[in-house]
Amino acid sequence: MEAVEGESNIVILSTYSILHYMPPERPVASQIKNLYSTVKDTLAAHKDGTVTVLSSLLAVEDALGYIPPEAIEAVAESTKSSTNDVWSVASFYTNFRFTPPGEHVVEVCWGPSCHMKGATAVVRAVLSSLGMSTEGDTEDRIFTFKYNTCLGACAQAPVISVDHQLIGRLTPEQARQRIEALRPNSGSGDEPEQQ
Repeated sequence: MEAVEGESNIVILSTYSILHYMPPERPVASQIKNLYSTVKDTLAAHKDGTVTVLSSLLAVEDALGYIPPEAIEAVAESTKSSTNDVWSVASFYTNFRFTPPGEHVVEVCWGPSCHMKGATAVVRAVLSSLGMSTEGDTEDRIFTFKYNTCLGACAQAPVISVDHQLIGRLTPEQARQRIEALRPNSGSGDEPEQQ
């Protein structure tokens, strides 16, 4: 998704783009073994009656925050699919990540209720606080920012999610405070004020 500055609003455009995989630094052999073990354990625990390539990829991303190349092979083996089949599913859905996310993941809801209750100002405040212009990762890899079409808390609009914790009825200043409190050496161990 991409934010485009309008006269008085930020307009969110859904985009289908070619997936660009940028491999992270090469891990050492012990890290690869631990990663592969984590992926295998996640897939082994995911044994209900409807295990699919998609549900397996979702389980891996829930466990790790992203889908490493080792997971593609493990999912293929687990679902008795080819690696090409797994890559085709993984690359079709734009929500999957193939690189580790930042230390903190911040999502701002952009659903109709949140939009009507002031999400535009919250988006601007969060992006400004992060020094970003649209979704992605900060250069220091401390934060990952994402738009979310619905966080499922419409009665609490506008809503953000910080590391999977929903925070509702947030003003732009409260959103900025939340971000600043997560910065290393922010000097503030206190939780920001919430309405």
